[in-house]
Amino acid sequence: MRSITAAIAPSIPIADMRQGPGARLQRLCDLLGIAGARLSSIATDGLVVTAAAGAQTPMAALEARAVAAAQPLVIADTAQGPVRFYVGIVLPGEADHPKQLLSLFDPRPRSAMMATTIAALAGEVLAQAAIERQRRQLEAQVRIINDYAALEVQRRTLFDRASATARIGIWQCNLSDNSLIWTNGVYDLFEIPRDTAVTRELTLACYTDESRRQMEAARAEAIARCSDFSLDCEIVTTSGKRRWMRLTGAVESRDGVAHRIFGMKQDITEEKLMADRTRYLAEFDVMTGLANRTQFQARLAQRDSGDREVGALLLMDLDGFKQVNDTYGHAIGDVCLKEAARRLVDGCGSADLVARIGGDEFAVLLGPGATLADMEASAAGIVGSMRGPVFVTGQTLRLSASVGMAPYRGGSSEDLFRQADIALYAAKAAGRNTSSTFKPA
Repeated sequence: MRSITAAIAPSIPIADMRQGPGARLQRLCDLLGIAGARLSSIATDGLVVTAAAGAQTPMAALEARAVAAAQPLVIADTAQGPVRFYVGIVLPGEADHPKQLLSLFDPRPRSAMMATTIAALAGEVLAQAAIERQRRQLEAQVRIINDYAALEVQRRTLFDRASATARIGIWQCNLSDNSLIWTNGVYDLFEIPRDTAVTRELTLACYTDESRRQMEAARAEAIARCSDFSLDCEIVTTSGKRRWMRLTGAVESRDGVAHRIFGMKQDITEEKLMADRTRYLAEFDVMTGLANRTQFQARLAQRDSGDREVGALLLMDLDGFKQVNDTYGHAIGDVCLKEAARRLVDGCGSADLVARIGGDEFAVLLGPGATLADMEASAAGIVGSMRGPVFVTGQTLRLSASVGMAPYRGGSSEDLFRQADIALYAAKAAGRNTSSTFKPA
């Protein structure tokens, strides 16, 4: 399933990434629906604004927090001041350029989900821009190398610098004997001492099993067709570090017979981690680790499109949870939510999806093979498990839950949700701490 950010980010043309900083920031503001953005260099004596878009306002305290944070700072609602919504992302420095801070802000607050989605989308856009910048930088260096091909020492120095900047290495394999030639970038990627005599066996041992199967299949097809290939692979370096690399290869043929295969290997570990983090923020509830409402709704939409079948939907509310928050505070309330999520997962391990769709609201999707008995057993298990005491900071709290059930009998996902919601309110009306099944009129 594609995330929201993955669906939107490609709408920014590469041409827009090549505009000036101010124009790019304005394009980003327009895409994210925010009032302003600014890019500042992080100097020892403070921030120096290098580009801005939209209405600007002082926000030194927020920017200071963003610079000091270990990860992007996302504030859905500051609760006061001219800036109510803020995202701060520190961009790593490159070569002679210092680190920079990208600030996104608006006088209107956002919901926690929308704030996370905006920050995730901004992260993907930045990743795209970084990849494009590295590609142009390498192309420029290669043109310089070609212009001075006669100067071998200078050519190799320039090429190594360009490769190191983009974390790219060049490789080739002579297909007659499988002998390999690497540039320094490939040695560094695998953490193999430079100038070591490398073999395909040594290289293949560094791939994870799945990546090795995918790479060998792509390579074999390219050799058979005398064509190109590209894929992302996971490797384990000789020192035990897990890395992701983008592998490209092109086959050189003679009289229609593959003779040599060559290409590039690029370290994309940071890009991969950013993409994974972005995807996680867009699809999962950070507090409980369950799927969030966005992923839940996307799964229901798959039922409407015919891509996935659903057997039943269970909706659960914690009974009297507002009183827990009001009496003991939100910190203890959060502990109760995490415990409720854990019990829900333990009791619904065979479910297709377990999601937190609101404050104390949860949803469970059962697969098409689920029977009415399976649905009722799941609901009974949920109600029973939630009754157990929760021990936190020396106190014993009691929870209970109401569950509404709706087996899928046809119709849209919206119909299914409405039916489960009606059943949930019936369970609450029956005194809570129980379950109820939707009964068609």
